[in-house]
Amino acid sequence: MKIAIIGAGNMGGSIARGLAKGSLIDDADIIVSNPSAGKLEKLKMEFPGISITNNNAEAATGADIVILAVKPWFIEPVMRELKLKSKQILISVAAGISFEELAHYVVAPEMPMFRLIPNTAISELESMTLVAARNTNDEQDKFILRLFSEMGTVMLIPEDKIAAATALASCGIAYVLKYVQAAMQAGIEMGIRPKDAMTMVAQSLKGAAALILNNDTHPSVEIDKVTTPGGITIKGINELEHNGFTSAVIQAMKASK
Repeated sequence: MKIAIIGAGNMGGSIARGLAKGSLIDDADIIVSNPSAGKLEKLKMEFPGISITNNNAEAATGADIVILAVKPWFIEPVMRELKLKSKQILISVAAGISFEELAHYVVAPEMPMFRLIPNTAISELESMTLVAARNTNDEQDKFILRLFSEMGTVMLIPEDKIAAATALASCGIAYVLKYVQAAMQAGIEMGIRPKDAMTMVAQSLKGAAALILNNDTHPSVEIDKVTTPGGITIKGINELEHNGFTSAVIQAMKASK
């Protein structure tokens, strides 16, 4: 199974690294194209088996799966250049570009297509990856889900839920990191070294995620376990609420939809 990745930016590069770290695709079956050489050369140094090129059409020719990891405004010219065949599988990572729009740019509108919304943790095999499908069969769906499940958690959803799910999972990772940054600042003010504060907060987040993902539980249940009557945690929780923490998170998610 040969895979071409068009674009070696933050997302394209992360996907390439995730695929190379996985077990289903050999490095030799991955080719990445990008207009400039710097990012390609860095990728090649990390994974010598990956092929690189500055020619998008060359990368796509002969590939079973073509992953478009370019900015949305580059989708049309890049796809016109590629001239994809109906037997190939197209995966678009471009946010906001619908299947209907993608179909206008391909020679064979009936070709199998996926819209893929990972987050940048895909390079660490810890992405929350969202997938929508069009013109695909069960075998193709299962393979794509299996492929990206090696890079974290993957979820097949209807296309009309993509925008909301993107706010939660893709934009959402930035909001989580913003919390880490804010908590670090508090730690520094209280006398903790920056690197130590970052480790403490990041591990706390990792532990909180494990509690949710590994158990049949709910955030409210886990919060109740920590907030003893008259304790210090409930004071902090109430301060967050007094300052509109929950409302701010909700509004941020809705703004990103």
